[in-house]
Amino acid sequence: MHQLKEHFLLDPNVIFLNHGSFGATPRPVFEAYQTWQRKLERQPVRFLVQDLFPRLEHARQVLASTLNASAADLVYIPNATFGVNLVSRSLPLHPGDEILTSNHEYGACDNAWMFTAQKTGAKYIRRPIPLGLSSAEIANHFLDGITPRTKIIFISHITSQTALRMPVEDICREARGKGILTLVDGAHTPGQIPLNLAEIGADFYVGNCHKWLLAPKGVGFLHTRPEHQANLEPLVVGWGWGENSPFSSGSSYIDKLEWLGTKDPAAYLAVPSAIQFQKDHDWPQVREQCHQLLKQTVRRACAITGLPSVYASEEGLYHQLAIIPLPSIENLPEFKETLYERYKIEIPTIEWQGRQFLRISVQGYNTEEELAVLLGALEEMVAK
Repeated sequence: MHQLKEHFLLDPNVIFLNHGSFGATPRPVFEAYQTWQRKLERQPVRFLVQDLFPRLEHARQVLASTLNASAADLVYIPNATFGVNLVSRSLPLHPGDEILTSNHEYGACDNAWMFTAQKTGAKYIRRPIPLGLSSAEIANHFLDGITPRTKIIFISHITSQTALRMPVEDICREARGKGILTLVDGAHTPGQIPLNLAEIGADFYVGNCHKWLLAPKGVGFLHTRPEHQANLEPLVVGWGWGENSPFSSGSSYIDKLEWLGTKDPAAYLAVPSAIQFQKDHDWPQVREQCHQLLKQTVRRACAITGLPSVYASEEGLYHQLAIIPLPSIENLPEFKETLYERYKIEIPTIEWQGRQFLRISVQGYNTEEELAVLLGALEEMVAK
């Protein structure tokens, strides 16, 4: 993977093990992004009023082909959190209704649901899921939290806090059989694992393209099953809403949700370039190499700390993102800052359920030598 490093704009003096937070865009994709921005600035009126819709349609088609989805069911949005807000504000929830989720969810999305719960009187139920369970055990344990009042299930595909792949296929299938809606947060999924939205069968699925898919910052998507599209309400009501819109793609679902007023659409239009970059560099092989390097690092890190891995031995519970447990550290922010100042390692620390972790991302630009520096730092700092 050494040859991939030259394609990224990252500081060569920093060991960047935090792809999971905001991603990193390869140089060819970033150049395509800037090319779209220059085209916009050269003739803003024609670009936005006449040329944008067919270009966005093409970008949706390319993305849909990688997700096994229909482009008619996809809209581009700024990020996954935006999509969670959009869906949560549209649902007809009432006092006493229950939103079932896990205790592994991303804080911003937790906030969106708690806001909705306060507005509607619904209850936001966090089902605790212990670490170390198999996929089947996770599904069974989570689904045991369903009650007659459960109206929607909100669950991450790959969790941000614990980097755990949730069995969303099993959860969505069971929920559909019970007449319960599902919203899957796939912020970390596109580009990290193959994604088949038809197979998952969620009523709503949100994802980010700027993380593991390598697109520029500020581009995600919402996929909605056709029977629910008319019920979604835009967070921003603009020209795309209503029957007499002067700006129309031919789909009221797309127009009312995607047309937010004047904005820079270049990140959306650069998604096909990001997908092409991965095709050009045999990304399935890159993903597998990253996973093997991460698996080796998790094993060695746990040997250094003396703490067991949080993942069951079953394959597929984590991919290019994982957490390793840390012994009790008095000042975790200082520990993180030392890793950066002394070793030039950019990596997040996590506090979750009273425990402390390092979250490691391994992307195609990372090397075995860089992971060795992290392991050496752990040996020095944990021993100290």
